[in-house]
Amino acid sequence: MKRIFTKEVIIGLCVLCAIVILIVGIEFLKGVNVFKPANFYIAEYENVSGLETAAPVLIDGYKVGQVREINFNYENPGKVEVLLALNKNLHLPVDSKAVIGSTLLSGSYIEIKLGKSKDMIPLGGNVETAMTPDLMSNISDNLLPSVYSIMPKIDTLLYSINMLVSDPAITASLQNMEVITRNVTYASDNLNKIMGREVPSILGSANSAAVNLDSLTYNLNLLSRELKQLPLSTTMDNVNEVTANLVKFSDQLNNKNSTLGQLTTDSELYNRINNLTNDIDSLILDIKENPKRYISIKLF
Repeated sequence: MKRIFTKEVIIGLCVLCAIVILIVGIEFLKGVNVFKPANFYIAEYENVSGLETAAPVLIDGYKVGQVREINFNYENPGKVEVLLALNKNLHLPVDSKAVIGSTLLSGSYIEIKLGKSKDMIPLGGNVETAMTPDLMSNISDNLLPSVYSIMPKIDTLLYSINMLVSDPAITASLQNMEVITRNVTYASDNLNKIMGREVPSILGSANSAAVNLDSLTYNLNLLSRELKQLPLSTTMDNVNEVTANLVKFSDQLNNKNSTLGQLTTDSELYNRINNLTNDIDSLILDIKENPKRYISIKLF
């Protein structure tokens, strides 16, 4: 019986397996997992600069797939077809967009902007595309013109600074500042010496004043205790009693019906007292002039 697995067949199978393993290994090194099931979509771009096979496909920064192939569309020149291999569970709404982005370190990638439509793109269908401005293009278009416009101003500023530094007045000002600094240092040293001499005497005076203040406080405390020991309540009662008597006396003087009030307000009584006083004066004068009339002395 003729054998099927001859040396030639075995060698051919080994070569075929090696080729398959080589292809799978190369794809694996590229980051392509040929054994993992995926949903495929096509995106067409006019420029895919920096985008390579196995570049990540992201949604909100999370990797959901990768670029499987990049082919130039010879039937439609100017278009480059990019085959996207996405997660098996991911389906794209019809208003989704595949945007190419780039970074300085990791190269280009594709960012999927999911739409809100309920209709889904069929598997193998085309995804709407867009391009983000290239980082270097932004720098060259926006930043470099500003830099070029600033350069003459910087040159003028440096020239002005050079002229200012080389001005003799600046040198003289710096020398004056040095003299002022020396004077301030000298004044500070003298102030420290004065403070060293005067501060102890000032502190001694302050201590003496504090002692006097303590003595004054002690005397005030003694006076306060003595005032507390005085019979202030009895004194106040006496004062109140005297005040009441004065008020009563004043009321009697103002009252016409009282004796004191009549003395001060009754003119007739005043005239009688005045006449009586005059009569008494006349009587005393008459007694002085004629004592025999009033005094008789008989001798036995």
